Amino acid sequence: MRTAYIALGSNLASQAGTPEATLAAAALKLEQLSHLTARSSLYSTKPVGFANQPRFLNAVVALETELAPSALLEKLLSIEKEFGRNRANGIPNGPRKLDLDILLLGDLQIGEQNLEIPHPRLADRAFVLIPLNEIAPETIVPSHCKTVARLLQALLNNREGESDAVVQIQSAAWGVGNCGHAGNPDAPLGATARTPHSDSRR
Repeated sequence: MRTAYIALGSNLASQAGTPEATLAAAALKLEQLSHLTARSSLYSTKPVGFANQPRFLNAVVALETELAPSALLEKLLSIEKEFGRNRANGIPNGPRKLDLDILLLGDLQIGEQNLEIPHPRLADRAFVLIPLNEIAPETIVPSHCKTVARLLQALLNNREGESDAVVQIQSAAWGVGNCGHAGNPDAPLGATARTPHSDSRR
């Protein structure tokens, strides 16, 4: 059994509804796939690479799974298709109904044509590191031999204003944390864990 950290993103409505509703519905699909153990808060994020599109909603979840890496990827792509995404016809870094990416899968390092773990751009993306840091700050990213918290701090130190593009939002549809409690299982429902960017974000 390994822990997979999965990034979720959306900036277009799907058959489930708004991007917020889409991510909530996708999390339920992941729960049916295996055991979902934690989920970050939901974040509104500035598009990267293709600016002329709506802001994204992003989050990260932790999934305990016995699936092989290729089988897990196949399941994620199948869920994307259920929500109306066709990767073959999409614009690179463009708008999408649902995006599911494997960030980490235990301590595995895989470099295949269609599958790279850890995600090759994980350390350069605040919209991934900020929610990942919320639920797994001390997790080691094997390709960098550093914790998620250290990678996030390095990114924020090197890119002034980067955290301003990632804004935590409140959501009635989206639960956070371990068994509904963010970061601290004894915290009140809806509470969120502090991260290295807490003092620089609104």
